[in-house]
Amino acid sequence: MKVFVLITGLLLLASFAQADTIYQWVDKKGVIHFTDQYEKVPAAYRDQAKKQTIEDSPRTSIVPPSGTPSRKDEEVSTSPLGQNEAYWRDRVRPWREKLAEAKTKYESANQKYLEKSEQLSQRKFGSRTQYKMDIFELDKLNVERKKYETEMNEANDALKKISREAEEARANPEWVK
Repeated sequence: MKVFVLITGLLLLASFAQADTIYQWVDKKGVIHFTDQYEKVPAAYRDQAKKQTIEDSPRTSIVPPSGTPSRKDEEVSTSPLGQNEAYWRDRVRPWREKLAEAKTKYESANQKYLEKSEQLSQRKFGSRTQYKMDIFELDKLNVERKKYETEMNEANDALKKISREAEEARANPEWVK
């Protein structure tokens, strides 16, 4: 029984003296990352990862000095769910990239379509087979244009949705631009 009480006491003391270790690193895009497991730090950033030990301490209230604006006067830097600028920029970035890529591909396909249309309209002589092949190629280019147009619409819709979510979360509108 004494051993049980002794082990229980030691476990209680160990739980009070607990500390958390956090690793922090900055990737090549300048984004700051945090993790509590060293294995999750990418190998390329392990040499620059900063190890921080955070010990539990009793909560104390900090009273700002007079003349310092109160929390109510400060601009909200995170949403109520703790979503900060990096969160919103990370949500927007892939959709902006997809939109730019789709626009580029659409413009290329559209240019080819217009050139082929112009060639076809100027053709006065030629075989029926060649004419059918040109029409088939035009149809193929038109399908390609519509595909990229759909991708652009999808990206624009996703960006609008993210913008609405950011507005509902009261995030800074500049974060999603």
